[in-house]
This record gives sequence, structure tokens and C-alpha cells, in this order.
Amino acid sequence: MTDLAPVRRALISVSDKTGLIDLARALADLKIEILSTGGSAAAIRDAGIPVRDVSDLTEFPEMMDGRVKTLHPKVHGGLLALRDNGMHVASMAEHGIVPIDLLVVNLYPFEAALARGAGYDEMIENIDIGGPAMIRAAAKNHQFVTTVVDVEDYDALLEEIKANGGEEAQTSYGFRQKMAQIAYARTGAYDAAVSTWMAGAIGEKTPRRRVIAGELKQSLRYGENSHQGAAFYTDGSNRPGVAVAEQLQGKELSYNNFNDTDAAFELVSEFLPKDGPAVAIIKHANPCGVAKGATMLEAYQKAFDCDRTSAFGGIVALNGTLDAKTAEAISEIFTEVVIAPAIDQGAKDIFAAKKNLRLILAPGLANTAEVGVAFKQVSGGILVQDRDNGALTVDDLKVVTKLAPTDAQMQDLLFAWKVAKHVKSNAIVYVKDGATVGVGAGQMSRVDSAMIAAKKAERMAEALGLPQPLTIGSAVASDAFFPFPDGLMEAAAAGATCVIQPGGSMRDDEVIKAADEAGLAMVFTGMRHFRH
Repeated sequence: MTDLAPVRRALISVSDKTGLIDLARALADLKIEILSTGGSAAAIRDAGIPVRDVSDLTEFPEMMDGRVKTLHPKVHGGLLALRDNGMHVASMAEHGIVPIDLLVVNLYPFEAALARGAGYDEMIENIDIGGPAMIRAAAKNHQFVTTVVDVEDYDALLEEIKANGGEEAQTSYGFRQKMAQIAYARTGAYDAAVSTWMAGAIGEKTPRRRVIAGELKQSLRYGENSHQGAAFYTDGSNRPGVAVAEQLQGKELSYNNFNDTDAAFELVSEFLPKDGPAVAIIKHANPCGVAKGATMLEAYQKAFDCDRTSAFGGIVALNGTLDAKTAEAISEIFTEVVIAPAIDQGAKDIFAAKKNLRLILAPGLANTAEVGVAFKQVSGGILVQDRDNGALTVDDLKVVTKLAPTDAQMQDLLFAWKVAKHVKSNAIVYVKDGATVGVGAGQMSRVDSAMIAAKKAERMAEALGLPQPLTIGSAVASDAFFPFPDGLMEAAAAGATCVIQPGGSMRDDEVIKAADEAGLAMVFTGMRHFRH
């Protein structure tokens, strides 16, 4: 096998015409014959570049609204024929098949149609058939054929040809291998998008085969630890958040930065701007402070005062415009990432002095009520579940104690419930006046989570010079039911006066009785928020 393969004839058929004319002109200048179809051929011809219609090659017209044009032996034979196989060469000669050395194809814009919410019939029409067939054929025969499926690889193709010099255009085997791998990944991702869409369209919740695809956005220096390789891939959903946000300054995001920034932004997106400014501070994917305020600065200060120690080196997410005053307050301590849906120039100027701080502009808040799918890898497989988009209003809550919460308490209970949804289980969250004042996360015992959150509140009270912890008079949320009264009593001992929890324990009656005896108001949600 020869490493270098000549490129004498190219077939170009693209939906995305970006860069098409420049590429076609460069190929023509290299004396490469260009075959093309439909709109691609018309665009090339209109630019004054010599082009031959595929229908002229096949001696068969395009038909059925373009559904049939390249599905022909003279196309696939030209792509699949082994140039060093005598039988293949003889078949080509017998049937008038000419070799095609370069295939440039990008597919019907199925993903774009999906993103704009196209209807079923339009989605079906955007399923490409001829394109994937040609790509797979050319990529299989990469010993002789170069396959290019992405616009961003046009320059790499021309540079490859230039690097190999000689009297005719040539590509190296290593380059063709790389392009073939990219080609198969593209058709795989395309088929994944189609099959996933169709499963949803027909209401198939657990399809027999589920395909997950992603597009590389960024290679990372390492993963959670320095000995682990890592990269970040986007899934094409364009959900507002770190995946589609614009980084305005700072070092590249690390693996942990991506994970924590996503956690922060998803949490703060629970609080709509119409309900006032809100800030979430995250450390190791858990909130260490969340608050609402009359201003963004007030919201940040209240969130920061929940756990100033953990906020150091954390991620700050805002649900509205980051202004200069808030930026000044954030910049007083070391912060890894700040993300917001809007950032004014004053805030940008202040953070410009913090060269390593990663400042990220998100394209709006995430829709936390949106239906979606979440994945988790386990040994030998992948767990798939619906995204936790559960939400509650006051009308969904059931008062189970003799004492009912006041309107103010009810608002704090709902706030605590939203935060608990984003805390690792077992989760206990104390809230007072629209701000977390104690967060207990990730403990094997719910009692321990309640104690840890209360202890942190005590330490912050000392640090802030307060006469008593802010858990006194607070609302408390538990992400799952209290199996025994002991966890509830820990919260009561910390000063909580009202409780929100799912209910559903075999000992609910005991827990309710204990709440009544302690003078607590308690509501059941009928919904839990485990987050492992």
C-alpha cells in the first residue's frame, strides 16, 4: 500500500455552502475535476468554476425531489473500488466507472430543523440518505479516498495537499485515516440525532437501543485529577448554560469548572428574574450560599454570608445583570468562575484586573421546567432518567401539622425546597428571609446533614458577630422524608420553626406528632429530590 494517494476527481455535495466556492476554486486550480449535485453544482457553476453534474456521470437524472441522485453504482463504485485490485479495476472499465478520490459532503440540516422545532413531516424530509451512504463508502475505502464532512476541515485538506507537493494533488494515509474517523463519527452522531428524535416523537421512553453523541468543544488539560485525561463535548441541545455560553476572560475552564458552573447556573435558573435578583455560590457541585435580594449586590452578600469559608474559590451564578457594585464585592475574595445572563461594562472593567477569573456570559437562563434526559455512567452501562424538572407551588403543599406556616414562612419553605433540589443527598437546607443560612450535603445520615448545616450556621454567626445563628426562626427543607423524628428534632434544636419534606415514611405519624409537640409547622410535598 502506497502512503500517498492521488486526488484527480472530487465529488462535492453540501447543504451548508459555507466556504464552498473557495474550496471549489482551490481544487480547480489544482487541476482536480469536480463532480457535484443540485444546489452545490449550481453555486459552483455560477462562480465560473468548471463542474460536471453527477447526473451526467451516472446518465441518470436526479428524481423524486432530489431523493435519488447519488444512489448509483457509478458513484458508489467510484468511491468503493480498490485501485490495486485487478478485479475491481476490470469492473470499473467494463461498466464505465471512474474513480472518485475525494468526497466532500455535509448532510441535510436535521439538527438545525430539530432545534427550531420543525414538525414531524419536515423532520422526515431532513433525514439525509445519499449523503451518509456516500460518506460511509468513501470512509471505508480510505486506503484510496479522502472524505471531508466538516467545513472546518476544508483548510486542513488544502494544507495537506500543499504539504505533499509533487506534480499532482495527493493526501497521506494518516490524513485519510483521520478524516475517515471524523466521517464515521459524523454519520454516527447524525443517526443518533434521528433515532433520539424519533423515539421522542412516537413516545418511546425506553428505546431498545439508545445512542449518545457529542461534538468536541474543548480539550481539557485534565479531568477531576491531573492523571485523568478529559474533554468537553456539546450535545447539540443548545440549552442555555455553560455549554453554549461565551467566556469573556480568564483561563480555560477545567473539568471541575465545567461541572461546578453547570451546577451553579442550573440552580440560579430556578429563580426567575421577575421575582427579583438571585445569586447562587457553588463549591464542589453543592451550594454553599443561595439568596434573593432587592438588588443583585444584596443577593450576593446574603448568599456569601451563609458560608464565607466555602465560598472561597467557588463559582458564582446570577439570574440577572452583573453590575459593577456586585462585581466589586465578588472580587474581594478568590473566585474561580462568575456566570450571568447579562454583564454590564462596569463589571467587565472591574474583573479585567482579575486575569485568571473566568467571566462567562450565558444566553439567558435555563428552563428548569424543560423536559430532558440525564445520563450517569456505571460499570458496564449507562443509567438514563428524565431530568429532574419537578417544581411546586403553594397549592401543591399539604399542611400536616396543627400549626400552618405563615405566608412568609411558606415563601421560605418553597425557596428552601428549590435549593434542596440541587444539594447532594442527604440534603438539609435552612432558609431565612430568602437566603440559605445553613446547608448540609452528601451525608449518609439525614441527622448528620441537619447537624452539619446547623454547626456551619453557628460558626458563621460567630464570624459575623451575630448574637445567635440565623437558623433561629428559619425554614428547613429535607430532600427526602424523615424516616424517624430524630432528624426533624435536630432541625428544631437548630431553631427551625417550619419544615418542608416529601412525606411518605412508614413513621410519618410519629414525625408529625413530634413536629406538633415541638410547635413546628410542617408541609408535605409528595415529591422528593434525591441528587446522588
